[in-house]
Amino acid sequence: MGLIRIRRRRPPLVMLLLAAGCALATASCQSGGGSQPTAAAAAETSVSEAQPRTASYNCTDGATMTVENLGSSVHVVGPDGQSLDLPASPETQRNRYGQASDAIVLEGREALLMRRGHEPLNCMR
Repeated sequence: MGLIRIRRRRPPLVMLLLAAGCALATASCQSGGGSQPTAAAAAETSVSEAQPRTASYNCTDGATMTVENLGSSVHVVGPDGQSLDLPASPETQRNRYGQASDAIVLEGREALLMRRGHEPLNCMR
């Protein structure tokens, strides 16, 4: 003799709650919680904005400067021919460098050089 199975339908409210819970869980996993970028997005950003080892920049005043990126520091030959060696500031940064009253910010293809006694200088590579 065979067993007879009786299928019970779940009430619509239970099904709705299950669907909403699954959707919420999926959305929170995909968004990374909203505060942190995903690993793939972070890797894509770092690759697209990576600074070359040595780059020449054309500045807004027509001058040029050269930046040698050593990772934890940069060697800058400014438009006036003066050399600057600037450490990362803070040490974990790889786009802000400076000490005392001199600093450079490297962001994508742009560089902003700030030196005591000079106007800030915007440059592009």
